[in-house]
Amino acid sequence: MYLKKLKIGNNKTSQEIVDYILNISSYEVNVTVNVTSNKNSNKYILKQTYQSPNKSTQEVMEPSNIAGVRIENDETSTKIENSQLDLSTILENYNYLGDNCLDLYSFVEEYKKDEKAQFKETDSEIVMKTNNKTLKVDKKTYNPTQMEIKDNKQKTTIYILYNEVKVNSTK
Repeated sequence: MYLKKLKIGNNKTSQEIVDYILNISSYEVNVTVNVTSNKNSNKYILKQTYQSPNKSTQEVMEPSNIAGVRIENDETSTKIENSQLDLSTILENYNYLGDNCLDLYSFVEEYKKDEKAQFKETDSEIVMKTNNKTLKVDKKTYNPTQMEIKDNKQKTTIYILYNEVKVNSTK
């Protein structure tokens, strides 16, 4: 059973970990992303950074055919670069690309807004859940370990494994 705020027993540590994640001010992560569609599965290695408020970058490290593609987003513009092809495009006031479902910060914002968002504690992790996303956080390091994103039929379509994590939190 998931509960947004546990009040029974000694759950202070669980709530502190959730608060820590919800108050991230900046981070740098390397992730492995597996995207599954009806016909195939694709694997990507990405480097993501976030700096409060609302400045994020995402760079593709693998596969090699799209390595070097980088998306930078702030509140006013989105910049798409391809270092291999020496191409760059800036889109002003184009927020759709900035709303990146693969980004840890998008999970944080969704969790804060979702009245049904919940968390539970296991022996080794805190499991935070929104409508279609589940984030697992290591209880010892306070770092995210994996995120699953499901489609409308609750089938896992995106699986994110956090390989390297550097987080700054305001808590």
